[in-house]
Amino acid sequence: MSKQAWKPGNMLYPSPVVMVSCKDGDAPANIITIAWTGTVCSDPVMLSVSIRPERHSHAIIERTGEFVVNLVSQKLAYACDWCGVKSGRDFDKFKEMKLTEYKSEFMDTPAIAESPVNIYCKVVKTERLGSHDMYIAEVIGVTVDDEYMDENGRFALEACDLVAYSHGEYFELGEKLGKFGYSVKKK
Repeated sequence: MSKQAWKPGNMLYPSPVVMVSCKDGDAPANIITIAWTGTVCSDPVMLSVSIRPERHSHAIIERTGEFVVNLVSQKLAYACDWCGVKSGRDFDKFKEMKLTEYKSEFMDTPAIAESPVNIYCKVVKTERLGSHDMYIAEVIGVTVDDEYMDENGRFALEACDLVAYSHGEYFELGEKLGKFGYSVKKK
């Protein structure tokens, strides 16, 4: 087996791609596309997003301390990419992409109604890391689209057609390979 040695770089792919919505006062709500996000803790439920300080959403989250992580389905892939290359300083992204602001009981910051899952977050810690600041946030609530509830009341996340990001490209998720523990399950 042969391998090449490269300079340090983040090759932890694929990663989820999400649209983070945020809002500050009477200004239009904004959306930023993020691939650097992840689970931090299960009790209390926490996640992180990493954002460059020069981004418009960074200043909003700094002031408000809250945001919504909106999962991206294939139907949202175009809007996700567009929101990642355009600035909220120049565009009302909800309006331009014809997205609907969803108001929940969890916070004033709107979610994206077209997203199958919305995760409402309050920042508990900010880590200044260099090119990005990492916001570690507690999940204070979740809303899910009724369209993906099965007859048993289970949320069918696998039916959402979620999108992943890998080294500058978007991908649909593939075929199910197994369930946690399948490698040791008795047959």
